[in-house]
Amino acid sequence: MRRVGVYGGAFDPPHLGHLSLAKVALEQLQLESLHIIPTGDAWHKASRLSDASHRLAMVRLAFGGWPQVVVDGRELSRAGPSYTIDTLQELQAEMPHTQFFVVVGEDQARKFTSWHRWGDLLQLAKIAVAVRADTTINAPAFAPPKGYGDCFLWLDMPPQDISSTDIRRRLAAHLSAAPLVDPTVARYIDQNHLYQTSQ
Repeated sequence: MRRVGVYGGAFDPPHLGHLSLAKVALEQLQLESLHIIPTGDAWHKASRLSDASHRLAMVRLAFGGWPQVVVDGRELSRAGPSYTIDTLQELQAEMPHTQFFVVVGEDQARKFTSWHRWGDLLQLAKIAVAVRADTTINAPAFAPPKGYGDCFLWLDMPPQDISSTDIRRRLAAHLSAAPLVDPTVARYIDQNHLYQTSQ
């Protein structure tokens, strides 16, 4: 079977932690390809996301030249809330006989049972969880839902203490994001005057 990864997120903006996780997923899961999918209407986000065209452009810049990466904008053109289960069903219809892996950080894995139709999702894909440094004090370690342990895998990577939220705060305070994002993304942010007010 083909092995295809699905890595979704706001990517607002994409940063070096995202690139590091993508690299680890490609190598450790032995993926044929990895779909990077900026989320559309993020039902779980309290704050409003940046314009879809900017987020998609930054993802394309960040992953430009990665031969195994497919920048997939399908969720940005989907009306209504953006759910991973819908994306997986579409991908399965396009690529039958494929083992899918949904790549997430541990912070998102802790919220997994709040995902829309998460039980059905586990019929379509395995969940590959990467640990990163978490700013939440005493955040509990992720444990798979009872009875679903075989549906989860762990990615072996150093903790990533980088977040898009912190980058936006830096930029709103007129600090440079250059050390935390790809140089092409840093230039795009500067040229388009993104994140200059606190979000």
